[in-house]
Amino acid sequence: MVVIWRILNMALYPYLIAIALFEQKGKRSMPLAGKSLKASLDSDLCPGDFGETLIRDLLIRVFQRTELAALRRAAGDWSLLLIQIQMEVMQEHLPTLKSEWIESGDTSKFFCSLNELCSGVWSVTFLKHEGVQYKRMDGDLSTSNYS
Repeated sequence: MVVIWRILNMALYPYLIAIALFEQKGKRSMPLAGKSLKASLDSDLCPGDFGETLIRDLLIRVFQRTELAALRRAAGDWSLLLIQIQMEVMQEHLPTLKSEWIESGDTSKFFCSLNELCSGVWSVTFLKHEGVQYKRMDGDLSTSNYS
């Protein structure tokens, strides 16, 4: 009975995942960091402190990789993302999306897929004197807006 309850809860609760898109030594990379949420975030609101914790943890890992070689953001201001996704959808689709993007570098296709599969997609940037900023991905997925 406990196992069934855990499986149902895992399916109901979404995941918040931080994603970095960058190139290093001519190869694309997409490290991830994620945690389960107790309840869905309102997609119109920013992910707040919980999102900042994931971003911080991911950026520490990315920063450590700079000892190997310089990094280049692969999608401009949309190179650091937070997504909210259901666990089942994440397990079924995220590994494929990741490998396809690493292979092809087709950022527009990657963003379209994220927008279809996720209940929230935000870019994460930092503005001097303002701090961490979140921008929600809207329906206009033209390359000029996300590169």
